Amino acid sequence: MHVFIAGASGQIGQHLLREMADSDHEARALIRHPDQGPELQQLGATETVLGDLEQDCSEAMRGCDAVIFTAGSGPHTGPDKTIDVDQDGAIRLVDTARAMGIKRFIMVSSMRAEEPEKGPRKLRHYLRAKHNADEHLKNSGLDYTIVRPGQLTDDDGTGKVLVSARLETFGKIPREDVARVLLALLDSDNANNRVFDVVSGETPVPEALTSL
Repeated sequence: MHVFIAGASGQIGQHLLREMADSDHEARALIRHPDQGPELQQLGATETVLGDLEQDCSEAMRGCDAVIFTAGSGPHTGPDKTIDVDQDGAIRLVDTARAMGIKRFIMVSSMRAEEPEKGPRKLRHYLRAKHNADEHLKNSGLDYTIVRPGQLTDDDGTGKVLVSARLETFGKIPREDVARVLLALLDSDNANNRVFDVVSGETPVPEALTSL
């Protein structure tokens, strides 16, 4: 499968490229600057393409079978940039995928994005942006999966997670394990049109996804 990755230069994206390097899938990594290309190809990208989530990415996506959106404006940007990337950028990519006949779309969201007003005040703008993008994807007609991880850490992944349509306890998860979940979803038979929370747990990723 040819997979278009938005956010490939981010931390989850880089882990995903490493994981995909040993898979049967081919990663096309979206980059904003040409000098990012060699590093991402060394990590595992089959190819890199120049583009900007705040602009039209249709040519960069041409020929792909699936999209994984793991881009984010980052913790040091204001609400405006969060809306530009996490909300509008994601929505634009969903619409482009649909227009180009790309059926499969996997979105990295956040726990509690379904109820942003109940989140911590300083995160509400971020959760609202994620919520709006998630709702747009759910109503797009695409075969979607929305992954809502808990607090992201830089710890080494364990390959074991806990997944549920809703987890009442807010937990943590290494970015490396989020990447493993994203890769496993490409081969999952029962993840289409599903939304789930994911945190660290005791069940290997492939087995955990069978419970969806």
